[in-house]
Amino acid sequence: MSDNLAEPVIRVRGLVNRFGSETVHDGLDLDVIRGEVIGIVGGSGSGKSVLLRTIVGLNRPVEGIVEVFGRDVLRMSGSQRRQIENRWGVLFQDGALFSSLTVAQNIEVPLKEYYDMPLRLMDEISAVKVGMVGLPEDAGEKYPAQLSGGMRKRAGLARALALDPEIVFLDEPTAGLDPIAAGAFDELIRDLKASLGLTVFMVTHDLDTLFAVCDRVAVLVDKKVRIGTLDQLLKDNHPWIHSYFHGPRGRVARLSQAGAVTRPETSSVAPA
Repeated sequence: MSDNLAEPVIRVRGLVNRFGSETVHDGLDLDVIRGEVIGIVGGSGSGKSVLLRTIVGLNRPVEGIVEVFGRDVLRMSGSQRRQIENRWGVLFQDGALFSSLTVAQNIEVPLKEYYDMPLRLMDEISAVKVGMVGLPEDAGEKYPAQLSGGMRKRAGLARALALDPEIVFLDEPTAGLDPIAAGAFDELIRDLKASLGLTVFMVTHDLDTLFAVCDRVAVLVDKKVRIGTLDQLLKDNHPWIHSYFHGPRGRVARLSQAGAVTRPETSSVAPA
């Protein structure tokens, strides 16, 4: 597969994930197109995070094909994995930062793992990434425990961006944030996607984020995926999808986004 912009940068076919007697995914197919923000939603136990972890190689499925950049990530050697892993970054829930390292040192972890470069250059790169995600300049010297929840998320995103990846995987990036901090994080994702040309694979339960950021949404139902734009999914009559998008929270999210579209732009919100 070439890197043609019209072709999927992630391709999943016939995916089966089973844990004991419980089948989470059964013949799941999914394409993610280069440059899009795709949201992954589904009910409790539908395997949203399992899908993410399978694509990045942290979970091995029972069956299926997972291709990233046209390469089968499930059947490649260790050296081949290293070559492809530095083309993506992952933000786990709550940032998953090393508590004993400063923010700058956390950002430098993937740099040390994949490259042999002078410490001074790593410090310069980490400082750039701190600024890129909207953190104050002195945040690099702080430890995760000294940061708010929103700042930890941004620090985790800075680490995910350390290697200038083409794909960023986000696992519940706004979970636990207040509405203002969540909205600011949504705006950051939009800005980074536009400025860096990122492909964003985002597991979320946040309806506001779906309406504010996502180009398409993949809904995990019946152990498979139903995928489309928000307009298309709003017309989907599947019981869970209809309940999710047309319930009270879905209506509020749609009205909120409609109001945001009609309001004039305001200055960005400082990181929480």
